[in-house]
Amino acid sequence: MRTEGDLIKINDWLLPLSWIYGGMVRFRNWLFDIGLKKSQSFSIPVISVGNITVGGSGKTPHVEYLIRLLHDKVKIAVLSRGYKRKTSGYVLADKDTTMSEIGDEPFQMHSKFDDIYVAVDAKRVRGIEKLQNEEPTKDVDVVLLDDAFQHRYVKPGINILLVDYHRLIIYDKMLPAGRLREPLSGKNRADIVIITKCPKDLKPMEFRVLTKAMDLYPFQKLYFTCINYDTPKGVFEDQQIAKEELKNYHALLVTGIASPKQMEHDLKPMVKSMQSLSFGDHHRFKNKDITRINEAFEQMPEPRLIITTEKDAVRLKETEGLYEIVKKSIYELPIKVSFMLEQEDNFNDKIISYVRKNSRNSILAKRKDDNKSEDSNHTGNRSRTISFRNN
Repeated sequence: MRTEGDLIKINDWLLPLSWIYGGMVRFRNWLFDIGLKKSQSFSIPVISVGNITVGGSGKTPHVEYLIRLLHDKVKIAVLSRGYKRKTSGYVLADKDTTMSEIGDEPFQMHSKFDDIYVAVDAKRVRGIEKLQNEEPTKDVDVVLLDDAFQHRYVKPGINILLVDYHRLIIYDKMLPAGRLREPLSGKNRADIVIITKCPKDLKPMEFRVLTKAMDLYPFQKLYFTCINYDTPKGVFEDQQIAKEELKNYHALLVTGIASPKQMEHDLKPMVKSMQSLSFGDHHRFKNKDITRINEAFEQMPEPRLIITTEKDAVRLKETEGLYEIVKKSIYELPIKVSFMLEQEDNFNDKIISYVRKNSRNSILAKRKDDNKSEDSNHTGNRSRTISFRNN
């Protein structure tokens, strides 16, 4: 079993630079804490999902979890920065939007959920205001902020901090010696902390040790999630392959994500043999990369296939030069998160309760109820409650 913190590497010789960088970040946070820099609240529910480290901690699958939880109840908008997009300013995705215009992760969510709004804007305050006030999206009930834990100009109603089990922030250091984007004290802003990518065989004692080590305040709730892999789906072909059948194939894992080690670890027992081609996070595949993929696939024994992530599949679809046999053999491996320790209902109730109490419909319902109560003193009419929106 892999252990917590096992992917952390500290470059001790860079620690002096980390102290300087940490001082700058502390000063910025202090300006927000004393009010010299302003954080703006909004009249609709805003839920932020993010981290304080460089690299993947599972933000997209956790945002998608929230989408699945809420999409039958309210109108959802996801607002992201749109990392590495080729546009600027505020962009609202529509049916003609491309990956280059909004970035790979927002495009992934836009493609999977056609009943939500997906927008990008580096200035989240402006993005939320546009979602609230502009005609196409003014019926939005809740905004999910993707990767905005450090974007302190917005004051979310619920601040969710994700911590990778294999890169626990309590063992890490500030950039550039480690991977922390701000000091460990930044976790104190979180309402909810989720330790992600946990091994499924964690023992009760290990949960207790992790809980104590995180040293959270009483008002903060700690959850644990693990990754579940869904049925592999063809990237260029409309086809699927049962997970149980993977054991018959030699696999080439192609990733452009921050932390591919966990996926390599999980996939290896599922296939006959595995090779891995790893690129940088959000990597845009160039001609030389496509050549590497083609050549690596050709050298593999049969039966063979290529497995990639949903995020990488989005970028691979925009490339040229893949052999036809390669295209027919590429599968994306969807992932979902699940809560451990039977915490799912507690987490769901906390999120739904917050949205219900703070949604526009709830506020409107309260105002109407108050007005009707006043009228009933004169007319004898009974006040009625408008139920939580059910789209």
